[in-house]
Amino acid sequence: MDTSTSSLGTTSETESCLTRESSLEISRSIALSRIPTRRPPATHRKRLSFNVSGTVFVTSAFLFENHPDTLLGCDERDYFFDPHREEYVFDRDPKVFRYILMYYRTGSLHFPQHETAQAFEDELSFFGIRPDLIAPCCRELYTDNKEAEEKYRQDIQRPKEVPRSGPRAKLWQILEDPYDCVAATVIFSVTGLFIVLSILANAVETIWCRDYDLVSFVRCGERYKVTFSVIEVASVGVFTTEYILRLIATPDRREFIKSPLSIVDLVSILPFYIALCIPENKELNGFFVTLRIFRVFRVFKLSRSSANMRLLGNTLTACLQDLSFLLFALAVMVTIFATVMYYCDKGHPDTMFHSIPHGIWFIVVTMTTVGYGDTVPETLAGKLVTTVCCLSSIVLLTLPVTIIVSNFSAIYAQEVEALKRKNFEPVISEKTEIKGFERQHQHLLECLQSTTDRRFKRLKSTETLGDYQNRIGSTSTDDGSSDWQDFTSQDTYVFLPQ
Repeated sequence: MDTSTSSLGTTSETESCLTRESSLEISRSIALSRIPTRRPPATHRKRLSFNVSGTVFVTSAFLFENHPDTLLGCDERDYFFDPHREEYVFDRDPKVFRYILMYYRTGSLHFPQHETAQAFEDELSFFGIRPDLIAPCCRELYTDNKEAEEKYRQDIQRPKEVPRSGPRAKLWQILEDPYDCVAATVIFSVTGLFIVLSILANAVETIWCRDYDLVSFVRCGERYKVTFSVIEVASVGVFTTEYILRLIATPDRREFIKSPLSIVDLVSILPFYIALCIPENKELNGFFVTLRIFRVFRVFKLSRSSANMRLLGNTLTACLQDLSFLLFALAVMVTIFATVMYYCDKGHPDTMFHSIPHGIWFIVVTMTTVGYGDTVPETLAGKLVTTVCCLSSIVLLTLPVTIIVSNFSAIYAQEVEALKRKNFEPVISEKTEIKGFERQHQHLLECLQSTTDRRFKRLKSTETLGDYQNRIGSTSTDDGSSDWQDFTSQDTYVFLPQ
C-alpha cells in the first residue's frame, strides 16, 4: 500500500515538473514574441541589382553612400539604369567587379591574382576608384605585375626609327642575330676570331723571347714587332668596320652611342687611332702604356655574342644596390678589425702590423679566406681578434650569394620569356588609340542607346547632320557598329530616333 502510494506521488511530481517546464517555455516564447524588434532603416532595406556582362550582383544601396566620388556612389550611375529590367547594366569584366563590390563592402581593395595590372587599372578607372587604394597585402603583387607588363611593353615596342624594311633592317638583323643567315654566321665568326686573336696577341707580346743573337732576351712584342702590328691593324680594321655598320643600321643612333657595348667598342679602337696621331717619344711613354692598357677592354666585346655574359651583367646590375650596402658593411668591419689588430700587436717586438693599413691588408686577406700568410698576429689578443674576424666574414660574405642567386633566377626567367616571344611580331594598329576617358565615354553613350528610344551615330568633324543623312541614306539600317572603328576625339556624336 505504501509502495503504491509512493510511486503515485513520484509520478505526480514528475508530471508537475514537466508541466512547469513546458509552461515556462511557452511563457518565454510569448514574452519574446511581444518584444518589439527594430527594423533596419529604409536605406539598408533598399537593394540594387547590377548586371555586369550577364552576371547579376545584388547588394544593399547604403554601401555606396560612403564613396560619393566613385561612379557607383554618385548620381552618374543612373545613366546605366535599365527601367525595363530594373537593374544597372555595365559592359565590364564581372570577375573584377567582384573585387570592386568587395571594396564597397569592406573598404579593402584587393588585386586579383590572375588579372593583368593594366586591365585592373582600366576597370578601376571606369568606376572612379584610385589604384593607390589597393590593400597592402596585394600591393607587392600589383607592383610586380605592373613592372612586368611595362618591361614587356618596352620589349615589343618598336622605336620610331626602326627600319621596318630595306637594307638597314636586313643589315641590323644580320649584326644582331648570328643565326639569321649564312652571312650573319660568317660575320659573327670572323668578329669573334679577331677578338680572341687580339686578346691573345696582347698577352703574348709581353712574354720574353730570345733575340736574334739567340743569347739575349727581349719581349716578344719587340722581337716580332711586324707580326703583332699586322694583327693589331687587322683587328682594329674589323672592329672599326663593325662599329660603323652598327652605327648605320641601328634603329636609334642616340641610344646606340650611349649603350655600354658601344662605349666598349670605342674604348677598344680609339687608342690605336690616338697612337697614330701622336708621335711616340720618351716623354709620352706613360701615355702610350695607358693606351695599351685600354686594349684589354676588347674582352668585353665577347659579351655582345654571349647571352650568358649579358645575363651575368644584368644580374650584377640588378644586385648593385644590395651589393653596395654589403661592401659598405665590409669596409666598416675591415676598418674596425684592422684598428683593433694594430693596437693588439703594437707592443710586440716581432709585430708585422707597423700601421693600420698593414692591418687592413691582413684583415682583407683573412675575411676573403685567401690567407697568404705573409702577415700573422703574434699576441693572444691578436689571434682572438683574427678568429672573430674569420667567423664574422663567413656570415657576411654568404649574404650576397642568396641575393645574387635570387636575382639571377628572376632575370633568367625574364630572358627565357623574351626568347619565347622573340619571333612574336605584335600587331601595330595604325589607327588612333582610344584612351581610357574616351573608352568610358564610348561605353556611356552605348548604355544610353540601350536604355533610350534613340540610336547613337557619329558625325565626322567636317560633316553636318544633313551630310550624314545623305551619306547613309534615309532608309539605311546601319546599326552604327562600324562607327567606332575610326573613332577620333574631333568627331561629333548625335542621337537619332530609332
